[in-house]
This record gives sequence, structure tokens and C-alpha cells, in this order.
Amino acid sequence: MKARGRFTNRFGFIAAAAGSAVGLGNIWKFPFEVANGGGAAFVIMYLIFCFILCFPVMVTEIAIGRKTEKDPVGAFKALGFPRWNFIGKMGVLAGLLILSFYNVVAGWAFGYFVQLTFGNFDIGDNFGEYINNIGRVGSYGAVFMLATAYVVSKGISGGIEKASKILMPTLVGMMLILVIYSMTLPHAFEGIKYYLIPQFQEINFKVVYNALGQAFFSLSLGMGALITYGSYVSKNNNIISSAALITISDAGIAFLAGLMMFPFVAYLTQGAVHTVEGGPGFIFQVLPGAFESMGPMIGRIIGALFFLLLSFAALTSTISLLEVPVAYAVDELKVNRTYAVWFIALFIFLMGVPSLLSNGDSQFFTNFVTYIGAEKPTNFLDFVGHIGSDTLLPLGGFLITIFAAYVWKKNNLNEEIETGYPGFKGSFVEKYIDFAVSYLCPTVLGVIFLLTLLNRFFGVEFF
Repeated sequence: MKARGRFTNRFGFIAAAAGSAVGLGNIWKFPFEVANGGGAAFVIMYLIFCFILCFPVMVTEIAIGRKTEKDPVGAFKALGFPRWNFIGKMGVLAGLLILSFYNVVAGWAFGYFVQLTFGNFDIGDNFGEYINNIGRVGSYGAVFMLATAYVVSKGISGGIEKASKILMPTLVGMMLILVIYSMTLPHAFEGIKYYLIPQFQEINFKVVYNALGQAFFSLSLGMGALITYGSYVSKNNNIISSAALITISDAGIAFLAGLMMFPFVAYLTQGAVHTVEGGPGFIFQVLPGAFESMGPMIGRIIGALFFLLLSFAALTSTISLLEVPVAYAVDELKVNRTYAVWFIALFIFLMGVPSLLSNGDSQFFTNFVTYIGAEKPTNFLDFVGHIGSDTLLPLGGFLITIFAAYVWKKNNLNEEIETGYPGFKGSFVEKYIDFAVSYLCPTVLGVIFLLTLLNRFFGVEFF
């Protein structure tokens, strides 16, 4: 039987896991969450939540994966608790759902890279027409899925690790180039001030809730991706320090994204940064015009580089999203890895077709469902995101911590963490992990899950 793949060294694992965490949301969502949530005050809250809440969940997922050397479903069976493998199955389902719509948006970003490379700055004004050109954006999405599948088909060390070692440094390099260039734009300092100077009057319960959500969702927790990557990690790996470096990498790239975005916003608005709302609309509809105003050559270079950056960020995430169901197929269903990759990639691409059609091309998928208490319908793409990302991820994180603390038991978790970290036993870190996994994380993630469920699907307003 062919030996199971492994990361060849620690850097490869950290690059791959950080790449899984870094995605489109770090670049188009985080900066504006910061702006709407008190500037630097939000950044501080985000970092605190990353380490206090997310870090213990990350450590737990990696430990379960390394202990069992299995996919998210097989891991629970290998630990002797087959009835709990529904958590892993839920994670596999979340990966399938998220990748099905994420690939569509990644295709948009890749298409913008192509369009701006050829100087088509009008694409922002024609965004609706662009995303409803199903042949064109479907082709961009197909290219993106092919790239994702190619990397995953090459295995752990020869595919995911090798690609991550190239993609992650390149991603950071492109961001630094854009940060430096954006600092030279008129009104750039106003954007930096807006981003970094705390606006404490903006902080309320909703801001705290958003900071919690941003921290958890940005680190790829709750869907088994880190159980899967943990299963390819050496027993000599220090899980605690690796998890810390992954968290720092993700938070650092999100922070860099703000330093890049807000000078662009300030340039575009002539210093009136507060008038712009972030998200896909700003990225796809507003920014191309800003790049055009920089001149035909510079605008083309900076614009193409920006959307290439978005594409790279998306690719590091789609690789991990595909690896979750592939690992399940290989480990549990005993399918050849190459066959599993290409079949699952095709299946997910076809799953994404309704999302592709849900922005006006198909009225059925555009007005797919109207939630209780909602004033207007939700399209299929957003619906899949609400189920896969907003609902299943916090539920998965909640159940994983419950399992680790009260079913597998903390002493077994601690024993696995201690392997590779001899000083763990009796340390402050051990005491904190025990407290967080037993009480803090299940409580907070359970509350996030319930609040999101009631607010999103039943129209219950809490703040």
C-alpha cells in the first residue's frame, strides 16, 4: 500500500496551514471590518480573540490529526469513537459547500487579473454584465479549479507543500509592493490614520461579535482542514509554536491588507475614507476606476498585480478546501488519490454552477430563498455561504472542543501536545489550553452558532 503523504519540514506545514487561513476575506473583508469597528481597537480585539479563542481550537484540531494520521472522519474512528465521526462528515460537507461558491468568486478575481492585464478598466462599471457572462466567468472558474486540482493531485510534499512554499512568500511580496506603492498616492496618510487610530466610540456588542467571527472564520477552523493537515505532520513538530506561527501569519497578512487597502480608499475618495463600504462591491466595482486614474501603464500594472494577489490568496485556500474531501476519499473509501482529486474537483465545480447562475442569469437561483423576517430573497451563492461558512464552521468548532474535553478527555489531548513539546506538562500554556478547550471555547462558539442561526435564518435581532 502506498505510504501516506507527509510535510517534509515545519516550514512547509506552517506555509500550507497559513495559506489555508489566508484567503479573499483577509483582503476585502478584514480592512473594512476594522474601519467599521473602531480602527486599531478592532485590530486589538481581533488579535486577542485569535489567540484566546482560536488558538486552542487550532491546537486541538492539529493534535487530533497528528495523533490519528487520518482524515477528519477517520480521525474520530481511530480514536475509538466512531459515533462522533459525524463531526468529520460535517466538516467534509462544509468544505464541499464552501469551495463550490468560493471557486466562483475566485474565478471572478482571476478574470479581473486577465482583463486588467489587457487594460480593460471599464470592467468595474460593467460588473453585473461581467458576472452574468456565464461562458466567460465559468471558464475562469474552470481554470482556477484545474489549478487547484493539479496542486492537490501532486500530493502533500510534492503538491501542497511545494506550492505553499512558493505561493505564500510571493503573496507577501506582492502585498509589500502594493503597500509601498499605495503609500505614495495622494491622501494616503488619511487612509492610514483612519485604519490605525482607535475609534473607541464605535465599539459595541456587534463590533465585538464581528471581531470574534472574523477571527474564527479567517483561521479555517471547524471544518477539519487542520485535522487533515495535522495528519501529515511529524511527531517531532511542536504543535503549540506551529499554531502560534500560523495565527501570527494569518493576522499579519490581514493587517498588511489594511495597510494596502486604505491608502487606495483615501486616494479614491480624496481623503473621505468613511464614505466607502468594503466588500466585493468595492473590490470589483470601484477599484478598477481607481487603477485607471493612475494612468494607462501604471494602472494596468498595479491593477493586474492586485487581482493576481487576490487570485493567489484564493488559491492557497481552495487547495486546503479540496484536500479535506480528497483525504476522506483516499483514507476511508480507499480511492486512488489522483482519481479522487479529479472526480471531486469536477463534482464541486458542477456544484458551483447554481452559484454561478445566481447573480441575475437565473431568476430561480437569484431569488433562491427568503429567510423568516427577511425583506428580500437571498441568492444561491450567499445561501451556500451562510450554511457552509457561517453555520457549519462555528458548530464544528464547538463540537470539536466538546469532543476533545469530555469524550477523548483532556489528558489524552495534553499527551499528544506534549509529544514534540517536552515542557508542555505543568506549564501555563497547558493550564490555559485545558481551560479554553473545556469551558471558554465551547461556550463562546456555542453562543456564536446560536446567535448566527437565529439572526441569519429567523430574523431575530440581538443588537
